[in-house]
Parts: sequence; C-alpha cells; structure tokens
Amino acid sequence: MAGGTKRLPRAVREQQMLDAAVKVFSENGFREASMDSIAAQAEISKPMLYLYYGSKDELFSACIARESGRFIDAMSVGFDPSLRQREQARTVVKEFLRYVDENRQSWKVLYRVAVGTASFSHFVSDSRARVTEMVTELIRAGTTVEGARDIDFELTAVALVGAGEAVADRITEGDVDLETATDLLVGITWRGLKGVGTADVVAE
Repeated sequence: MAGGTKRLPRAVREQQMLDAAVKVFSENGFREASMDSIAAQAEISKPMLYLYYGSKDELFSACIARESGRFIDAMSVGFDPSLRQREQARTVVKEFLRYVDENRQSWKVLYRVAVGTASFSHFVSDSRARVTEMVTELIRAGTTVEGARDIDFELTAVALVGAGEAVADRITEGDVDLETATDLLVGITWRGLKGVGTADVVAE
C-alpha cells in the first residue's frame, strides 16, 4: 500500500499479536520472554502492543484463554456418541494428538509454560478438568460392566488424560510420530476402558 503501512482490522491485529506471543513464550518461557521481542515478532511497535495488552501478564492471560479455548473446541469435536466405544476412543485420542502435533507451540505454552508459572497454573487446571469431564462421560456412556462406580469412571479418565499429556509432550519434542503415538495411546486407553469396574476389591 503506497504512502504508508497497511491498516489491519483490530481483530486481525490482535490475533497476530497473540500468534507472536505464543511463539515467543513457547521458545523462551514466561520470565525470559520480553514485550520487545514479542512486538518485534508481531512486526509492530512496543507502544502499540501495550495499547492492546497493558502488561506481559495480561498478554499471557489472553494467550492462555485463546489456546485453551481452541484445545477444548478441538476435543469437543472428537466426541460422537453414535460411534462404538473403541472407535470413539480412537477418534478422541487421534484428535487430541493431532491437535498437539499441529499446534506444538500452543501445547508448550499451555502445559509447560503456564503450568510452571504459579499465577497462571489454574488456567491449565481448568482446561484439564473440562477434558477429564468429557473423557469421564465417554467412559460412562460406553461401559456395560455391572457394578462400575462413578469413582471408577473418574479415576480412569484422570489416568488416561495424564497418559495423553505425557505422550503429547513426546510429540512436541519430535520423539515420536503421530501414528505411533496414537496406536500406543489407543492401546492404553482401550485396556483402561475394558477394565473399568472389573477390578476385584481386596479386603484388608
């Protein structure tokens, strides 16, 4: 655009700033990331960055809110009650790991940077709790074993979400490819689902 810099809609500019911030936070962590480097990455001036986001804390909070929302949306799409349980399990696991594979910087910001920063860790806890609730309902809906209790569903979901996060970390580091990770986690998930409510209780 001749005669000056092209003006972008506010919403577009905000997303560019958040994209730049996610990249810088994922590479440097919260403490080491600077507003100067984020402004440079977004190709804007630092005063403009402060005009939109008044502090680094405010900017990081906006990043966490956007990325956790995207993650929850991606996970919600994977839930299809019409699928058989094993197909549903594979769909959910695949969508979860695909999201991580395609959004590695987002995952690092959410589950490494934020969880390691005390004032923001509750955002991760809230996101994890919502995903765990989804998985709990998946297990509950697909379990036909008599005698299965709410605590069986809940603890199995907690274990599966924890395993999923551990595998996701390996994906972000490039240690394992998407298909291998999916097969591994589906195997763990399916064994967990089949065992809900079947363990014998040993009396002391």
